[in-house]
Amino acid sequence: MKNRREFLQKSALGIAGLAVVPSWLQGAPALIKSYHKPDSEINGVKIGCITYSFRSMPDQSAEATLKYVVDSGLSSIELMGDPAESFAGMPVSPVNRSRMFQLGGKQRRGEALTEDETKELADMRAQAEAHNKVVAEWRAKADMKKFEQVRKMYKDAGVSIYAFKPSAFGVNNSDLEVAYGMKAAKALGASHVTLEHPSNDEQTLRLGKLGEQHKMGVGYHGHEQETFTFWDTALTQSSANGLNLDAGHYIAAGHTDLMQLIEKHHSRIFSMHTKDRQTPANGKGNLAWGTGNTPIGDILKLMQKNKYQFPATIELEYQIPDGSDAVKEVQKCVEFCRKALA
Repeated sequence: MKNRREFLQKSALGIAGLAVVPSWLQGAPALIKSYHKPDSEINGVKIGCITYSFRSMPDQSAEATLKYVVDSGLSSIELMGDPAESFAGMPVSPVNRSRMFQLGGKQRRGEALTEDETKELADMRAQAEAHNKVVAEWRAKADMKKFEQVRKMYKDAGVSIYAFKPSAFGVNNSDLEVAYGMKAAKALGASHVTLEHPSNDEQTLRLGKLGEQHKMGVGYHGHEQETFTFWDTALTQSSANGLNLDAGHYIAAGHTDLMQLIEKHHSRIFSMHTKDRQTPANGKGNLAWGTGNTPIGDILKLMQKNKYQFPATIELEYQIPDGSDAVKEVQKCVEFCRKALA
């Protein structure tokens, strides 16, 4: 009875004490729930990352990708298609895409392929075309609950997915595949999908209208073909169309009006790839942050000052130094952002 009486007295004192303890302590359960979760919103600026940055890591599963993201200190991402689609059961491609990309790049640059390389590339392209048909059939019946599971898994770890980039939005993809990609993006919690700008006005019109139908933004990414007016047609075609601006490529293209572009289109920039590239005069290199010509710090401060809501998406493309890995390098990029926004 004595122990019971002491327990009741202490409990009563504890309850009464909640009226005078600091408000943050009263919210202790919420603090415990978020303990050890990443937070990459830095002084009002959302810092994210495209999971393409981790392409050199050994495991490309949804689970491993999440670990890379959390270990990098990131709380929001643009998710490439493969981790989520593999989790959802998409058939595995028989093609060595790295090798196909290597040979295709050589061909695009006008370099001569050997007879064996020409045959190898043709065979891989034929296999890829056949696989695309298999994937299209799978996408037509894909279970969105699997994408919802990915969303929950990431959310439970403190990571939100603001953009999704599957290979479902090309000219040769059917409306059904486009719809699949947008539905999957919605199931993942994304506000927009991203793709390379097709340089095809009919395609941007088509995607914009499908985006309106599915209430999903469509962010067009550009490389060195970006200009101040690069996105104008797509923006006038549909309210669902927007920019997936690449600040580094814009500098490598030789433009000096990046800040003006951001100010002009800030309400239509869905997300912005961020990397440190050099100007053409300096060789267009892709360098460790702070050593190139992209004014990353100034861009972040502009976002902070004007309270822009789009995320700055880290895209790791510079050469990873010996002894390091993609996670360590992305951590450095996050730290660069913290210092710039301090």
